[in-house]
Amino acid sequence: MQTKYFAIAASAALLPSLIFGMPAKAEDSGQVQQLLQTGACQGCDLSGADLSQAHLIGADLRDANLQNSNLSEANLEGADLTGANLTGANLTNAFLTNASLNDTNLTAVNLTRAVIYFADVAGARMEDLNLTEAQVYGTGISVGGD
Repeated sequence: MQTKYFAIAASAALLPSLIFGMPAKAEDSGQVQQLLQTGACQGCDLSGADLSQAHLIGADLRDANLQNSNLSEANLEGADLTGANLTGANLTNAFLTNASLNDTNLTAVNLTRAVIYFADVAGARMEDLNLTEAQVYGTGISVGGD
């Protein structure tokens, strides 16, 4: 009987370290599948999601949380990212032609070699962007200045 209580006590003592010691994964795989299948996931929590090379042409991602997500080589042509949180996202080699980035948080986004033509960025927060070798045309993103 004493062995049983010891095993329960030992398990209970380890439980907090297992729960709190594990890295949090905010991404909801059901929401990722919803996005990939329907092209719509308004207000979804896709933080930390691996959406690299995804074809998200015209996707509805309004108010989505894409913080620290991997969108490298993703095709976001015509996607609506109005009000989305892209803080820390990787958009290396992403295609953002005609995308709506109105009121989007683009803080610390990696846009290395991204193609950004005629994207709407009105009201977007843009701090610490990495625009190395990015192609930016007809879009209100510039390097330096006030």
